Amino acid sequence: MRGEDERCGSLFSYVDLEARVGQSHPLRAIRAIVNEALTALASDFSALYSPMGRPSIPPEKLLRAMLLQAFYSIRSERQLMERLEFDLLFRWFVGLGVDDAAWDHSVFSKNRDRLLEGDIAAKFLNAVLAQPRVKRLLSSDHFSVDGTLIEAWASMKSFRAKEGPNEPPADRGGRNQETDFHGKRRSNETHASTSDPEARLYRKGPGKEAKLCFMGHALMENRNGLIVEACLTSADGHAERIAALHMIEPRADRPQSITLGADKAYDAEDFVNELRSMNATPHVAQNTSGRSSAIDGRTTRHAGYAVSQRIRKRIEEAFGWVKTIAGQEKTKFRGRERVGWAFTFATAAYNLTRLPNLLAALA
Repeated sequence: MRGEDERCGSLFSYVDLEARVGQSHPLRAIRAIVNEALTALASDFSALYSPMGRPSIPPEKLLRAMLLQAFYSIRSERQLMERLEFDLLFRWFVGLGVDDAAWDHSVFSKNRDRLLEGDIAAKFLNAVLAQPRVKRLLSSDHFSVDGTLIEAWASMKSFRAKEGPNEPPADRGGRNQETDFHGKRRSNETHASTSDPEARLYRKGPGKEAKLCFMGHALMENRNGLIVEACLTSADGHAERIAALHMIEPRADRPQSITLGADKAYDAEDFVNELRSMNATPHVAQNTSGRSSAIDGRTTRHAGYAVSQRIRKRIEEAFGWVKTIAGQEKTKFRGRERVGWAFTFATAAYNLTRLPNLLAALA
């Protein structure tokens, strides 16, 4: 018997969100890890809010919603709120009931800014990694480091001279006016962006175009390729090595030597010597293009060097996910502190996408 195409539903409906999400759905395992990390951050959340006044959006729900934004490549807060209106899976993950109203996108952004001021992204990343079942997956001896460019939310037309007259672009009609920069010399010493003064003009390599950007850095443990620390700096030629030393130093303070894998950009004598003084073995790729490498046979003759060189490339998988899926290739924030918060939070989201399978294999 053919069913009728009726468009009116029942007057009353009893929807159990818990029953609507399959037991094998990957977000179930992720939500359990996230909830445990958020419970550990309860005191940090309390320190950010006043004991008086109107209740805000709970920070736990804010962070769960931001994780969904990274997981599902949602471009804006307005689109995220639209998904919360009709998507039962999103409501279940965030913790909203079926009859609860979704927040206004501007209210959501305003409440999120409070978390940006509290360094919650790094604390959340550490809270996930500190869980006993996750800690068993991490290596404490072998690491890899690398950096990637995060394009700033600023146009090249905003890169103006710091002093002296600034000629406005020729008015050719329309809001996006044409500007000819050909033959004009511009550098970070004499120019700055009016949209994001902390962004730096940087060229990744010969033949590449210069962009206004920041530089994100990540430290990966080599056992399962999870990111254990992330930070963001201004884009310059020394930033990668300085950030690497900053991230590896706390982990090198131990009697047993550790290893740090890196690409050719880290093959500098001062960097290699600094690592060795920390009791860290520099498994850095040799750069012999018209020069001598700081890495010699003392390091390359060991089998572990070849292993580190093979595994270190997995950090590019994290950068690829963070930039394409989590939307960090071109940031939506301005200022190094806010861009760094978003980059660190995106690396925590990357770890969460991999942890369910890793924990299942470990069990």
